[in-house]
Amino acid sequence: MDADLERLLFIYALQNAVKHDGIPKSGTVLGTVLGKHPEFRSRAREIGPLAEKAIAEVAAMSRPDRKSLLAEIAPELLDELTETHERSRELPALLGAENGVVMRFAPNPSGPLHLGHARASILNDYYVRRYGGRYVLRIEDTDPRRVDPGAYAMVQEDIEWLGLGITDIVYQSDRLDVYYDWCRKLIEIGGAYVCVCEAERFRELKLKGKACPCRDQMVEENLELWQRMLDGEFYEGDVTVRVKTDLDHPDPAMRDYSAMRIVNAPLHPRVDATVFPLMNFSVAVDDHLLGITHVIRGKDHIANTGRQRYIFDYFGWEQPVYYHYGRMGISGVVLSTSSMREGIKSGVYTGWDDIHLGTMRAIARRGIQPEAVRNAMIDIGIGETDITFSWENLYSRNKELVDPKANRYFFVPDPVEVDVEGAPRHEARAALHPNDPSRGVRTLVTAGRVLVPKADIEGKSMVRLKDLYNVGIMWEGDAPRVSYAGDLLEDARRVKAPIIQWLPADAKLPCILHRQDGDLEGFCEPLVAGEVDNVVQFERIGFARIDSVDGGRVSAYFAHR
Repeated sequence: MDADLERLLFIYALQNAVKHDGIPKSGTVLGTVLGKHPEFRSRAREIGPLAEKAIAEVAAMSRPDRKSLLAEIAPELLDELTETHERSRELPALLGAENGVVMRFAPNPSGPLHLGHARASILNDYYVRRYGGRYVLRIEDTDPRRVDPGAYAMVQEDIEWLGLGITDIVYQSDRLDVYYDWCRKLIEIGGAYVCVCEAERFRELKLKGKACPCRDQMVEENLELWQRMLDGEFYEGDVTVRVKTDLDHPDPAMRDYSAMRIVNAPLHPRVDATVFPLMNFSVAVDDHLLGITHVIRGKDHIANTGRQRYIFDYFGWEQPVYYHYGRMGISGVVLSTSSMREGIKSGVYTGWDDIHLGTMRAIARRGIQPEAVRNAMIDIGIGETDITFSWENLYSRNKELVDPKANRYFFVPDPVEVDVEGAPRHEARAALHPNDPSRGVRTLVTAGRVLVPKADIEGKSMVRLKDLYNVGIMWEGDAPRVSYAGDLLEDARRVKAPIIQWLPADAKLPCILHRQDGDLEGFCEPLVAGEVDNVVQFERIGFARIDSVDGGRVSAYFAHR
């Protein structure tokens, strides 16, 4: 009976440690055991010491070992944790979505996608997967000034990387005739007019809540001016089609906003045209014609939702259901497309995948997995409260994915070469992955001449070279004198000697580890050369994606610890 009880206490202590990624709590473990096994309640007083023993055993284990052992001896408890975790990540239901949804992601092709785009695209994708339906990728490219011809392909590549379930692709530049037709209809029903006022004059009147002289033009006159716009008789700044709204609206920006304008330069890369819709007009038309049922976007679009409502009301269309999430502050990377482009041109950044940028391709280059981005964005959800993006949460999500797959290797930054006096020739056999013996080992052989990180031995009297042996250090000025100090790990632990990584001096590969806060130069194991495009763990440094091997030199990008 005691053996059964001790086993239960150990298993639930293990589950508690895995769940909270820390030391299990005695009260929680006791409560779980007594709650699920009431037959032991009469022995509650004597269970305490047994629980403490189980907790001590679990506390002595490494985090990966805990999860691995739980999966082996009580997989149902690990599944329970996973199911609870997934349930907690379920987002609120959408109103009226029971029969399926049609949603859209609508980027402008001004550059590649970045973290801001990721939130909208993933949240919409989540609900399409949840309810079923269609997911429309709508490329909003009706402002020639904001179009980067190369971005059309980049956006598609980023969407493929994110794994979005796009079912339809629409380019607004292909739909100009559609917008022209509906603009004419809006003019015909008296919902819009063609304004030839100077921009500054119109602005003055709008701010005062007064109508410009063009507002009272007859429909026929507006239609004639509209046709002259299409015939190329006007130039940029001469004329604008405006939607009739409420001139008494408290927000001046809502008053008679622009629906169509002329853009003479630059030329659009896909169409030969000079008349283009502004965003609120084209979006309203497309959302109706494409059958969009739900729109999830930032609350900075709340005013646009109000502007678009005028179009829906004029034509008697039913509006989609709107959800506006709070602003997401993102620090530590550059997100402005114009700043990124200028930095690339000036050589400040190496390209759109420079790790100082917040683009999807920069994130990917560091070894962040698309599923980690997805999970982090779903964690954030669609709440209206403004938040700050948590890099730590993204890294935690990514670690869940890469930790089980990443092979382990040594990387020695800023190395110093030392000769370990009295050291025997030794063959270190280090696991490629501590939780997967089937992957095998890396064999590192040294007769005593090794590379170690300079910072890891400075001021130390003893260190342990991981998976090798202990060394004692005597300092003669700035020069260390290093000597063999035995093989036993217990000796190093007894004096709290740090465990450091190392490399044989004659079996190493030059390696540069690119980080956001500066590059690290050093050497890595030769086997790393076979890990190009994989994420590995440089022991005691962190996870990194191996980017390339050129001329016998490894280039890697740091992801996180």
